[in-house]
Amino acid sequence: MVRLVRARDDLRFDRMFLMFAGFIFFCGATHLLGIINVWHGYYYIHGIVKSLTGVISIMTAIMLWRLLPEAISLPGKRQMQVTIAELVKAERKLAEANQHLEAEVRKRTAQLEQMATTDELTGLLSRREIMRILEVEIARVSRQSTPLSIMMLDLDHFKSINDNFGHQVGDTTLKTAADSFSIFLRKTDFIGRIGGEEFLIVLPDTKLNDAYELAERIRQVLEQHTVQAPSVPACTASIGIAQCQPADNLNSLILRADEALYQAKSKGRNCVVGKL
Repeated sequence: MVRLVRARDDLRFDRMFLMFAGFIFFCGATHLLGIINVWHGYYYIHGIVKSLTGVISIMTAIMLWRLLPEAISLPGKRQMQVTIAELVKAERKLAEANQHLEAEVRKRTAQLEQMATTDELTGLLSRREIMRILEVEIARVSRQSTPLSIMMLDLDHFKSINDNFGHQVGDTTLKTAADSFSIFLRKTDFIGRIGGEEFLIVLPDTKLNDAYELAERIRQVLEQHTVQAPSVPACTASIGIAQCQPADNLNSLILRADEALYQAKSKGRNCVVGKL
């Protein structure tokens, strides 16, 4: 008992354990002296030990009486089983709640990623994302010496559409233009909205001449589509094209495509201008 009390500092009734240890010891000593007294008359020692045993018994009984209310309040086996079952149930509910929370976090994270990379109105890539992709493709040109062309597209007289028909019609025009731009694009091409009515198309593995032919088809489709749709005002696009050169970076390539777009505007709009 002494060893148990010394080894376990979390016992609530350590004094009670020590009293039981003393009681057991003196009970054993009393019985042993009773046997010895058969041959030797150590009755006074036997009496002392019995007296001590009696005192310890009384003290143990008093301590037990004081601890009786607390002992009664201790949960029984059935109550412990019920408590354990409730804890298991609560743990299961907590695990389900954690799974639901993790699913919501993944969902919200995906939504935030989509918001960061997608233009809300047209569903095309956002300006930041299309510029990031263009930087990646320019780096690939430097490593692999593959051709790369870009298109800058700007809707002609778009401000007048907003002024004359309202912004809701203007939004519809932007969506129609975005769909028209995407028709002829490959899965490896990228298109993003970089301004109010300005778009950028990145064409990996595409030379200037091929990009020019593609731009002409895109321009014609947009022109025909808006003329044939009564709910959308007639709208055209001016397109500037540039092919990436070995010394190009993001800014220089964008600048050349923008200069080509400006030339297309200067020529009367609704046309395509390419620039090496």
